[in-house]
Amino acid sequence: MQHIRTDLMDIGVEHGGPANGAPVILLHGWPDAPRGWEPLARRLEANGHRTIIPFLRGSGPTQFLSKQTPRVGAAVALAQDTIDLADALGIERFAVVGHDWGARVAYTLAALFPERITKIAALALGYQPHGTWKTPSFEQSRRFWYQWFVCTDGGSEAVRKDPIGFARIQWGTWSPSGWFDDAEFERTAESFKNPDWAAITLNAYRSRWRQSEECDPRYDTLQRRLGEVEKIDIPTLMIQGLEDYCDPPSESEGLEEFFTRGYRRVVVENIGHFPQREAPDLLAEIVLEHLQESTKPKA
Repeated sequence: MQHIRTDLMDIGVEHGGPANGAPVILLHGWPDAPRGWEPLARRLEANGHRTIIPFLRGSGPTQFLSKQTPRVGAAVALAQDTIDLADALGIERFAVVGHDWGARVAYTLAALFPERITKIAALALGYQPHGTWKTPSFEQSRRFWYQWFVCTDGGSEAVRKDPIGFARIQWGTWSPSGWFDDAEFERTAESFKNPDWAAITLNAYRSRWRQSEECDPRYDTLQRRLGEVEKIDIPTLMIQGLEDYCDPPSESEGLEEFFTRGYRRVVVENIGHFPQREAPDLLAEIVLEHLQESTKPKA
């Protein structure tokens, strides 16, 4: 593992593959860690790609340089973190593969920094034009219980006291059973012991539904620009588990009109919210095909 320092953070980064390979930044979701990307990363590296897998803010060894930096979990903040990391590594253009939170960051990068992004692949989350949050249906609201839970004072305190217990519930309920064992969860959960993990988690979810949450004005311009973007001008792959019990297929249907450079949605049977962990070989084939497919220039 390498540590990369930006203006705001010291970022823990796993990396591999040839130094001159086509770079791919893999962004983990919540609640997860870079280790979830290991099978895909090995396949990408074997096919000539350079992989860069950061621990997102609030995760693992990644640390803020200042105690005064607001602990915000907005997608625009994580997108800027990714750009800052690429700048520090001297990478001008790169592909992004993101899961869950990482998927949202991938869309945000494509919307705000299209000149930096070659392609994106988003796992488990559909695109949200303008980056807006709309109150979900009754059925989806049942699945989002954890988001409402943290919006209460008691719920937030419970997460601060037992962040790993909170994460374990999501692993146990978002996919069909049998895709992980306790040892794998415990190894991954080491990343959730970061002292900022609960703060970033709470801010990310609470700020969606509460206007009074802490914000960081350094991202105001990016947030404003994101609100102006409706269509994505980057070749996009979306992978959806048919048995995703958090963000089901109905939440990612009918979005083709928002992509001007190509969009492919693949729905995988018997797979839940963690495709890269539940079906790593199949996922690698789909992602490699997307990354290696030639892209026709715009007319």
